[in-house]
Parts: sequence; C-alpha cells; structure tokens
Amino acid sequence: MAELGITLDPGQRAAIDAQARLLVAWGGAINLTAHRTPAAIALEHVIDSLTALEFVRGAASLLDLGSGAGYPGVPLAICLSPIRTALVDSIGKKARFLEVVADAVAKELGTGHPPPIAVVRRRAEELAREPANREAWDVVTCRAVAAMPELIALALPLLRRRGRLIAWKRDDGSGAFHEEMTAARETARTSGGTSPEIHQVAIVGLEDHRLVVVHKRRPMPVRW
Repeated sequence: MAELGITLDPGQRAAIDAQARLLVAWGGAINLTAHRTPAAIALEHVIDSLTALEFVRGAASLLDLGSGAGYPGVPLAICLSPIRTALVDSIGKKARFLEVVADAVAKELGTGHPPPIAVVRRRAEELAREPANREAWDVVTCRAVAAMPELIALALPLLRRRGRLIAWKRDDGSGAFHEEMTAARETARTSGGTSPEIHQVAIVGLEDHRLVVVHKRRPMPVRW
C-alpha cells in the first residue's frame, strides 16, 4: 500500500482484514479463489484491486460486475468510502458471501465511514434493461470476468456518459492480450466508447497485470 501511496485508518484496515478472513473461512464451502494464504490474498486480491484506486477517485458510484469474492469492489469501496457501491453476481452462494462481507465491512468501518455497499444477484444484461441502472453508474469494474470485447458490451450500457470501465487483464507475452485488445478497440468504437487505455501495474509480483480503461463517449446504440 505504501508503494501505491495509500494510507488507511484503523477502521479501513480492519474492514479489509475482515474480508480476507471471511474469504479464508468460506473457501472450503464455495469456490471463491485459488489464493488461500494471507500473503497471496494480500497481493493477488487486495493490492491488485487497489492498483485501480487512482482511476476511481472522484467517482460517486461504482458497480463491480461478477464480483465473486468482492475484489476489486470491496477494497475500493473501503478506501473511497462513502462511494455508492454495488457488487453484482448472479450466483446465489457468491451473492450470499458478498452480503456477509458487506455487513462485516460496515461493522468495522463504523459510523465514521458509512459504506453504502449493495449486493445485487442479477446478470449484467438484466441490469442494463432497468431504468435505475442503465447509464446510471460512474465506474464499472470487471476482474477475471470475460474477454475485453464482451466486457465492453456488458459495461457500457450501465455507464453514464463520460463514465469509465476498468478491467483487470494479464499479458503473458504470448500475444493473446494484444489480440484481445485489437478486438476490443473495434467493439469500443461501435458501442460508444474510447479506444482502450492500457496501464501497466508497477508492483513487484504483479508486473504482468494490466488495467484497461475505456471511457464512454456517447449513449449506447439501441441494439446494445
């Protein structure tokens, strides 16, 4: 966190720890993550999530698609509290886990950081058809959910104009990442988004990670 320039108060630190403890405790019953040790969770989940903090600052609302174990949505919400946050997952067991996490985070943060974290058990396509959610969010985050063209198609209908999609990707050097970005540029062009911005993560152990940011330029075409 020091490398990222992040300083947490005791309540925020306790809230991040609470999520990690719950992840370990629930790991035997639900397939939430392959990372089970505290060190792996700290780097691969907490720090990986917070590498996007600079791209979320200033936003009033955050929607985390395919939230799963609550990364990146929960750490970002904790650090940016009281940003309005929704954790979206269509799988019942994962949604229940997220509800427990949201309650634990609220307890640790206390009244000084009221975290309006909601858990939504629906698919992104369903949300995009709802007036309360279509073109209603400042930031949509997606981590280990789908290929970039699909993420653009899922996220941009939910974003306000000038809102932004932030996606977590890896570049293993095989060329697959660059092929995915080529396809993503075409999808973004036809769906009202900017060409993807690619940001390399400068944290030891996460050097192959990339944050891909797409800004929404205009309302989505009706076919989306």
